[in-house]
Amino acid sequence: MKKYLALFLTMVMGASVLAGCGGSDSAKTFTVGFDAEYPPYGYRTESGDYAGFDLDLAAEVCERNGWELVKQPIDWDAKDMELNSGAIDCIWNGFTMTGREDEYTFSKPYVDNSIVYVVRADSDIQTEADLAGKHVITQAGSSALSALQDESKADVVNSFASLDEIADYNTAFMNLEAGTNDAIAVDIGVAQYQLTTKADKFRMLEDPLSTEQYAIGFKKGNEELRDQVQATLDEMAEDGTLAEIAAKYKDYNLDQMLCLGK
Repeated sequence: MKKYLALFLTMVMGASVLAGCGGSDSAKTFTVGFDAEYPPYGYRTESGDYAGFDLDLAAEVCERNGWELVKQPIDWDAKDMELNSGAIDCIWNGFTMTGREDEYTFSKPYVDNSIVYVVRADSDIQTEADLAGKHVITQAGSSALSALQDESKADVVNSFASLDEIADYNTAFMNLEAGTNDAIAVDIGVAQYQLTTKADKFRMLEDPLSTEQYAIGFKKGNEELRDQVQATLDEMAEDGTLAEIAAKYKDYNLDQMLCLGK
């Protein structure tokens, strides 16, 4: 009898270990897909590690659930393929919920974000109207591009000399500094990150291009995993951990951009 009981317990423990939260064969892994060149939400440090606000949140969620966090950098243009194939469990990297509500199973929004224009510090551009005849750049597949493609912005975009798309914002800022482009359309958190170290080179226009909210995107229909992550985030908002993590990024205004639990 003891022999069979031991065998049964071994089988139960084995099944428990194999049950990953994303449906993989790994032991309770939670794989977050993110853009490794999207500071301060997700980026690669000088030491080669992946860091950022959203990855810090994901790490805390995993700690509280006993999961192993897998930080998976992805090609942002391929994010849907990565999610739908099961290669990642969610898209968590300054991911815009606004306008995409029917395309994913989203968490509650946790950050209120604005899309802004950044120009060189010595530029004579002061308003969106001044961008007429100018070369504007933004990231391909980004929320800033979506904002510019909105019908309400058709006349503005048609006035540009060009609207260029590029793979990452780091290169966009290099182009702006070099004079290849006259302005960048970008999320305010990313803009704040750049201005923290390069305030002498860049400045933001006063009026935002648009406002939006960030949330975690799960595969359509994956409500079980969404609900488990959301319950943990709600707990973090309630006990103050969410605000503590955001405070580490106050130079980028993230402590003021939190909306979960408010």
